Amino acid sequence: MAQLSLGPGFFRPESRPARDLSVLLARHQSLNATRPLRWLDLMAGCGIRALRWGLEALANPAVETELWVNDGDPDRLPLIQANAAGLGCSNRLTAEAADLLLHRSIVERHWFDFIDLDAFGAPGPLIQPALQALRFDGLLFLASTDGRSPTGHDRPGAIRSLGAAARAHPSSWEMALRQQIGLVARQAWMLGRGLQPLFSFSEGRTFRLALRLRRQIPAGDEQKLGLVARCERCGAQRVQPLLKLSGWPACDCVAGQGRWSISGPLWIGPLQEPQLLQQLIAEAQQLGRQQISPATLRLMQRLQADPGDRPTVWPTDELVRRLGIGGPPALGPLVQALQAAGYRASASGVMPGQVRTDAELPQLLQICASLRGEGI
Repeated sequence: MAQLSLGPGFFRPESRPARDLSVLLARHQSLNATRPLRWLDLMAGCGIRALRWGLEALANPAVETELWVNDGDPDRLPLIQANAAGLGCSNRLTAEAADLLLHRSIVERHWFDFIDLDAFGAPGPLIQPALQALRFDGLLFLASTDGRSPTGHDRPGAIRSLGAAARAHPSSWEMALRQQIGLVARQAWMLGRGLQPLFSFSEGRTFRLALRLRRQIPAGDEQKLGLVARCERCGAQRVQPLLKLSGWPACDCVAGQGRWSISGPLWIGPLQEPQLLQQLIAEAQQLGRQQISPATLRLMQRLQADPGDRPTVWPTDELVRRLGIGGPPALGPLVQALQAAGYRASASGVMPGQVRTDAELPQLLQICASLRGEGI
């Protein structure tokens, strides 16, 4: 059994779901691999991710896998070396600046199948070299702790780091994730590559994306970059792809009273890949709760149930506030009522207490009111 020493290495117990998902992604890739793999933990801290990769994710003994573990602080290298000492697989331990390592790997043609980039702050400058260092169909697990810019609380910062306008929104975590996917998608497209979001989540502090790099841009993917508009007065929301951008229609306010608050460009396509998540859930259940925490399993189940295929999301608290009635309706019956009325609807897997639907706000409020009238 391996022992982990934290030492001076950076470690947050609250990041357990992210580490679990990193292990599951790597393990899934290992199970389906037909050639040697190379995985990079770019900002390793104490090295716990790579240690878990070596112990839990190497599921295919027929596939040779190299673990490349790096941290920019050379003082952490002895700690990482000690923690990696028990690994029985090929590994390479370095203490280089992340950008230098990526650029050198590109020049030396050392491609990676999986890069875990657990950044502190905004990872923008590292996105382009990370994409260039990935093999086709390679996986990028990207984290950002810059919450103010993409949630609209630092609008100049969003222009600088995302090249986008970010406005405050009740579904702020989701808007932040969509802003960041939009940035990575534009970077991939500049390389002539496609991008597929696999899952996206946040607990409000760190925003995490799992993405697959495609050899080519799938037909129609350019329509998944767009703008989201919201009227602060009436709460109406509209979505437009940049490719077909035209004038904004009127909101639901009395003529002339409303004003659109527009965010983007951002990703307006799906946030999750339900089929992959279902496979990861099955693999997590096989591993058991000692390796994959129950909180991680619950997170995957929420994400799997909500593909995030439309960015129009409303908090139920906002709906009842606009109706001027008591507490919010139960989310499950609201989703069922919307579906029964012919609308697409799901409980948001990104933020609790929110409903995703293609219903317009007046119809949504009407259904919400009818449920309250029935005491649901």
